[in-house]
Order: sequence, then C-alpha cells, then structure tokens
Amino acid sequence: MANPVYIKIVEDIKQKVNSAELKPGDTVPPEAALCKEYGVSRMTVRKGLAILVNEGYIFSVPGKGSYVQKPEVNKYTLLYDEMNNPINSVDKARLLEVNIIMPDEKLADELQTTRNKHVIMIRRLFYTDGAPVAYDNKYLLYSKGMPIVEKEIEQATFQEMVSNSMPIFALKKKISISAQMPNEEIKRYLNIYDELALLVVEQKLYNNENKPIGIGVTYYRGDYIKLQGYSE
Repeated sequence: MANPVYIKIVEDIKQKVNSAELKPGDTVPPEAALCKEYGVSRMTVRKGLAILVNEGYIFSVPGKGSYVQKPEVNKYTLLYDEMNNPINSVDKARLLEVNIIMPDEKLADELQTTRNKHVIMIRRLFYTDGAPVAYDNKYLLYSKGMPIVEKEIEQATFQEMVSNSMPIFALKKKISISAQMPNEEIKRYLNIYDELALLVVEQKLYNNENKPIGIGVTYYRGDYIKLQGYSE
C-alpha cells in the first residue's frame, strides 16, 4: 500500500535537507509550488509541512513561508529505563518499604504541596545476578482511596506506578543526573566497602497542568550503570 502523498512530501524535503540541497535558513518551496509539483490540495501540503515542523526540520513564519531549521547540534535524546541499561538489567527488585508520610520542608517544596499533605514513600533495592546494584526511592502525592498494591509496585517503573491515576502519554518528565558518594545507609544496602561513586538519577513527573505528581531518586553503583543518548 502506497504512503499518503503528504508523507512523500515529508520524505522528499527531509532528503533535500539531509543531502544539503536545502541548507539551514533556505526557503522551503511555497505551498502553491508544492501543490502543483505533487498535484495535491493545500490541506495535504500543510499536513506534510506540519510534520516537518514537529520533527524540527523546518520552521514557519506567518505571511512569509517556511524555512529550513538550523539543527541543534548539542541536543541528544537520553535513553533511560531504571530497570535496564547497556551494562546490566535488573532481574529482581525487593520492596523495602511502602509508607504514607508527612513530607519535610524540602520534599513539600519540590512537590509543590504543604507539609500537612500525605505523600506515599516507596523504597526498593534492585539486583543483578543476586547482587544489589541500585537503591531506589519514590515519592508520590497521595489522594484518599489511592490503591497501594505492593506486588505491582515492587517491579514497576516510575511511570507505571502512576499509570492507574493518569495516562502515561499525558505525563511530562524531567530528569537530572549527578555523581555522589554514598552515605552509610546506601553503602550498607549496596555492599560498598571502598570509595565507589554512585550515579544518581532523579526523575520528576508532572501532569498536563505542569504540576508535580511524583519524585523518584535512584542511586546506582558506578560499576553497574551506563546511560546512552543519541542525536538525529
């Protein structure tokens, strides 16, 4: 089955950009010219151009036309899954604690809530080949009647933990990565006996109104974690 014509328009313009036939700042052929070239309506052409805008190939200036976008050479897409990475996969997760707590000032501020509002705290250990490789903390805003199913929480990713309350596709996510030395508690959980740094990944989840609904912090042994990103 042949692709719709608007997809052909998209692929043809992409090919011209990728081959440098069209360079950053160059004008994309006007809608009227594309309509004539492909024998389609303006609606079809605009559908193709909208896809190119969404994918970052072009930008539009009302009343003037469309132009090739300057590429963001320093932009990478980071691949992150708390249960899997290029070095190892988590083959077992052990639930240490599920509790409903009153947040301290720092946590309340990060969740944009008050200190008298309940928060669900979840603590887990991740294992690979029987060895503990990561210590995981999650904090979720609690609502009355919110189910806490321990068997589901034990193996769930952060996004899966909130999927019952809102669709995963509606979530907005922010991630920050840092290196830290472990405190005594984390050393004990991860069987660290020397000076081994941790890779710490903090996730924040937001609803479609940009309100935080959860914070997750995972502390990985530096010898069991590797993250990768790619550019297009």
